[in-house]
Amino acid sequence: MTDEKESTFLVTHVESDSAVLKDVHDGQVHTLSSNPGLDVDDAVEATVAPDPPMEVTYQVVEVDARRALSIEESPEPPTVHERELAAETSTGELSRQERAGVGEVHVLTPPESETEAAVADVIDDREGTLSRAARLGVNRVEIRSEPGVVAVRYLP
Repeated sequence: MTDEKESTFLVTHVESDSAVLKDVHDGQVHTLSSNPGLDVDDAVEATVAPDPPMEVTYQVVEVDARRALSIEESPEPPTVHERELAAETSTGELSRQERAGVGEVHVLTPPESETEAAVADVIDDREGTLSRAARLGVNRVEIRSEPGVVAVRYLP
């Protein structure tokens, strides 16, 4: 099949007989005509192909890897390093830094009064946050905060 597509997908919706995958690289959405045992919030490295003859639904041709993703808010404060990054970042801006090994840390610097809202925004943008985690090849997202600092940690 020449229309096969190999990518990393986020499972955004499942039913017993179908699933919806979002390509985390180009944002394209693929509705599957069957569910090969996927769960919402799974990251799947797979090959999909359109179902003939209409090619409006897809089937999974091969799954190379699958992992469950999660988002959690930690009671721990940002690390010293994350606070130092925040100190170097203007209010309302984002700083990104690769972690040693796998993943990244994103440090947001909201106005102190808007810290809780910034944490809620990251959690509420579940699809965007988990798509980023899938792209980075990690399994979990941990959010740490204190007034004026939100650390979004993409961890293996």
